[in-house]
Amino acid sequence: MATLMQRLQMFLRSPRGQRIVDQGRHQMAKPENQARARRLFSKLQGRKRY
Repeated sequence: MATLMQRLQMFLRSPRGQRIVDQGRHQMAKPENQARARRLFSKLQGRKRY
């Protein structure tokens, strides 16, 4: 049985996975989505784990 990482790598190499990656790159080229991603990352970095 393949591990989760192996299954993820196989999916990303497949045509469907490549299509999803290309769509994500296209969306992240938009400035409004870049700003949204920056806000999300800064919010996640600010959280403390107890």
